Amino acid sequence: MDNFLVKVGINAVALWVAALAVPGITLVQDGTDTMAKVITVVVVAAIFGLINALVKPVAIVLALPALILTLGLFTLVINAAMLQLLSWISGGLNLSFHVDSFFWSAIIGGLIISLVSWALNVVMPERERDY
Repeated sequence: MDNFLVKVGINAVALWVAALAVPGITLVQDGTDTMAKVITVVVVAAIFGLINALVKPVAIVLALPALILTLGLFTLVINAAMLQLLSWISGGLNLSFHVDSFFWSAIIGGLIISLVSWALNVVMPERERDY
């Protein structure tokens, strides 16, 4: 459970940074109170974690020839597709997360989220498990 909460926290920070850096990504609406913003960011991050755990591995397997051909650069397109899926699901749940366009907003946002997540995972100490 701790591992899931850490991953949700990392996703929340990464999504927040991407929303700040990319003009086409809207994470929370202005004018709402701070607690509503935090809850929205955490819920969107949890949904993004579920998408990355359930959908992304299938997408990677299906796109394996393209990944091999592009030496892994097609991962940017897969990450952008996961952001678009998150935007679609968030719209259905009335959460304030939206990605304007696939090409620039989603691809650059996916790149930023990957870099921030990687950096936070490097900084986070490894936790020993009691098995």
